[in-house]
Amino acid sequence: MLFTEIDQTIKGLNPESISAERKAVLQALSDFIQSKVTNGEEIRLNFICTHNSRRSHLTQIWAQAMAHHFGIKNVFCYSGGTEGTALFPMVAKTLQESGFQIETIAESNNPIYSIKYADNEHPIIGFSKSLNDNFNPKSGFAAIMTCSQADGACPFIAGAEKRIPITFEDPKAFDNTPQQAEKYKERSLQIASELLFVFSQIKY
Repeated sequence: MLFTEIDQTIKGLNPESISAERKAVLQALSDFIQSKVTNGEEIRLNFICTHNSRRSHLTQIWAQAMAHHFGIKNVFCYSGGTEGTALFPMVAKTLQESGFQIETIAESNNPIYSIKYADNEHPIIGFSKSLNDNFNPKSGFAAIMTCSQADGACPFIAGAEKRIPITFEDPKAFDNTPQQAEKYKERSLQIASELLFVFSQIKY
């Protein structure tokens, strides 16, 4: 079971509000997951943006939670960047407010976080890394490009079975403004809604 607060956040989402055009973009990810489920194969999803600091982590973490929510087994979510930097602290704070339990495992310029979504599931280990980092899969995964900059900068992702561009506006634009917390929450809930739609399509 997901933590109650995450479950409540999901119940408050409205995937029906997603436009038909956007659903068409998301369908490619649903189709990839469905093909793996149908064939009884493990599902590896690597969410990629430029710095692996914001959008790629939000999508990785929400995707793992949604797979658990729908009881879809053998889903392994990863994230990476065209370069590693650090997971932006506002991302961790925003996820905490949606019910994720987050602890800092190691303090550094690139802190390492334990991110839990359910009592009895392995925590997601959150830190910034390049897409080629040994922490990430080397083959048989879908590369989901979460920012247009990374999508343009990486015409080829080594080992990716499929490349799926699903880009999001960067909440970084609102850093150090009065709207920062509101805009990070808005982006997080958009990502959660869209991944709710993606995983709700899966039949198993």
